[in-house]
Amino acid sequence: MVTKYWKLKNDEPLEPQLEQAAQLLREGEVVAFPTETVYGLGADGLNGDACRKIYAAKGRPADNPLILHISEMEEIEPLTSGLSPMAKKLMAAFWPGPMTLIVPKSSIIPEVVTAGQETVAVRFPSNQVARKLIHLAGRPIAAPSANKSGKPSPTNARDVLQDMDGVIGGVLDGGSCDIGVESTIIDTTGPVPVILRPGGITEEMIQEVMGDVKLDPGLVRPDQKPKAPGMKYRHYAPKAPMYLIEGPEAGLGVIRAAILAEAGGLKVGVLALDETIKHLPRVHPNLVICDGGHDLASLAENLYTELREFDRQQVDVILGEGVATHDLGLAIMNRMRKSAGHNILVYENGLYRLQSGQAPEFLQAMLE
Repeated sequence: MVTKYWKLKNDEPLEPQLEQAAQLLREGEVVAFPTETVYGLGADGLNGDACRKIYAAKGRPADNPLILHISEMEEIEPLTSGLSPMAKKLMAAFWPGPMTLIVPKSSIIPEVVTAGQETVAVRFPSNQVARKLIHLAGRPIAAPSANKSGKPSPTNARDVLQDMDGVIGGVLDGGSCDIGVESTIIDTTGPVPVILRPGGITEEMIQEVMGDVKLDPGLVRPDQKPKAPGMKYRHYAPKAPMYLIEGPEAGLGVIRAAILAEAGGLKVGVLALDETIKHLPRVHPNLVICDGGHDLASLAENLYTELREFDRQQVDVILGEGVATHDLGLAIMNRMRKSAGHNILVYENGLYRLQSGQAPEFLQAMLE
């Protein structure tokens, strides 16, 4: 298959630039497009055969449901058998934006979209390219992230093409995504909202509006299966083994681990915040230093791009600096822990403690 590519121009009207991509969607093909979070792999959400092409392109497990994207608030009505007052309050507060709601499905939703569940996930993105494309297509667009399953999600068109060139109908290049981590998924079918996947709409923001909010147990304990089926798989994973270092002295732990790994002859990828990176030697052939930025928003925006850069640089091992799990940090740590396959160490008082998973050989002598 020849994958069409459209580089969108800011100084030209948007609708004519999107018409070919919208036509492909109407014809049952798959098109990648930008959102404010990550790039999505879109198909007609009411066409079961089209949605199966998404699963084939990604290598996506069949029990992992898709999110339907809409272009206006009212378009959720025919997709659900009923909205709770809780769902309506969340919609009013956070739509359009990086929030996905789990609601009871209506009879028009193909089973492939919901993976056989009685609920459907719906999102109203704020990105104008996404909204205009959905409007032109004339139907809700099912769209997971535009990457092969298990790999880091793409936040730019180059990374989409790396995974999908020759596999899908087209790619709309609308530049880099603003937020960089996927939407917050909230289950609205119970007595209180439950966060199934943290994202750009934080737990604190939801608490401010709703008062009460819960986290799915699988987000807190890796030995618990999350309620959202897609969250039980290893996601966002680079090729090299990754180890996440957490704790009050995480930055220092990353620095010491990087020096030890490099001394052992390894090419080391380091993903850390500015304050940590400034203490690492910048000119060093076996250190690939990826700057996470100076705050949580920068780290979220850069995370997937930098994980893919480690793949391009063919590093032997990756070391990530953990951050506090408040505000956007909850979403960042959810993604980083899954990227590392829950290989997590805590650094404190000059020693590393294995919290979960496995420790690298070069740190065995420093484990408490």
